[in-house]
Amino acid sequence: MAAPRILIADDQEEMLQAVLLILDDEFNVVGTAENGTRAIELATHLFPDVLVLDIAMPVVNGIEAARRLRELGCPTKIIFLTVNADPDFVEAALSAGALGYVLKPALATDLVPAIWAAMKGNTYISPSMLVH
Repeated sequence: MAAPRILIADDQEEMLQAVLLILDDEFNVVGTAENGTRAIELATHLFPDVLVLDIAMPVVNGIEAARRLRELGCPTKIIFLTVNADPDFVEAALSAGALGYVLKPALATDLVPAIWAAMKGNTYISPSMLVH
């Protein structure tokens, strides 16, 4: 089976690089986006299997980008990668169609399992969220 195709959207270059390092061996990263509008553009043209999406981004935030992708019928699975541990954001993310919610401090341990869960159609939320 071919490696899942991943699109990464985050407005911080350091975070993009960190995610690329973690995913490089196991996945095929097909692109990166620096804002929500660009993430929508790339997702609707590249059709990645999974979009790893930050919530707080310029132009269009991640939750709005996810909603727009769902409205467009884009089949890409969405995983949010964020510093925000507020349960209201988790609910908003899942309502927008996300299958994953990974906290940035848990990036190294949680992102890969979240991608594999999403590929199976399952929901993944960083276990550290359950403590909040």
